Amino acid sequence: MRILLLLSILPALLADGPGVIFSRRIQQDFALTADPHSGAWKGVPGIFAENGPKGEPVPGHRTEIRSRWSAKNLYVLFVCPYQQLYLKPDPSTTAETNRLWNWDVAEIFAGADFQNITRYREFQVSPQGEWVDLDIDRVTPQPEGGWRWNSGFEVKARIDSQEKIWYGEFRIPLASIDPRPPKPGNLLRINFYRIQGPPDAKRHIAWQPTGQNSYHVPEAFGRLRLE
Repeated sequence: MRILLLLSILPALLADGPGVIFSRRIQQDFALTADPHSGAWKGVPGIFAENGPKGEPVPGHRTEIRSRWSAKNLYVLFVCPYQQLYLKPDPSTTAETNRLWNWDVAEIFAGADFQNITRYREFQVSPQGEWVDLDIDRVTPQPEGGWRWNSGFEVKARIDSQEKIWYGEFRIPLASIDPRPPKPGNLLRINFYRIQGPPDAKRHIAWQPTGQNSYHVPEAFGRLRLE
C-alpha cells in the first residue's frame, strides 16, 4: 500500500522540481546549419517553451529547443515561430552586438556552479545571426555587464518567412561554462528564453518561468543533463 501511495504521488513531486532537457552525445562536431532536419538533429527530441516569465500562455510562439554535446562543445537549436520580426538595422555578424536583447533574440543562461548560482553565462543569437555572450555575476557584476567576456561560441541563424519560423543554432565550448571534463551524467543549470516582436507587440517566452519580469532569476533555472 505504501509503495502504491508513493507511486501515485511521485509524478506530482517531480512536477514541482526543475525541468530537465537531455542533451544527446554526438561523436564528432558538425557544421552549423540552423536546420532541424539535418542529420545531426534528426531524431533528437526537444523540450518546449510556450509561456511568459510569470507562466502566462504566449499563443503562437511555442518554441522547440534541442541539444547535443561532443567532447568539446554544447549544441543548442531553437525553432522559433513568430508573428512579427523586430530586427536591428545594419546587423553585424563579425563582431558581437551589445544590447542585442533590444531586438528579437533566443537566449541561453547556463552555469555549472550549484553553490554560487548567481554566477552563470548568457548566450544570445538573433534571426539575422548577430550574437553576444556575457559573464553574469548577480552579486558582484562584471565591468560593463560582462559583455566583453568571450566564450568563443559560434552561431547560425535562418529565417523562413513563408512559414514564419526562424531558427537559431549555438555551438558553445563546454569549457566556457563548466570546468569539469564533459561526461554522461554531468548536469548544468540552464534556462532558455526568447524576446520577440516590436515594442508595441513584444512577446517574452521562457522555458522555466521565473515568476518575475526579469529573466535573471537563477533560482528558477532548469537542468541540462549530458546523456
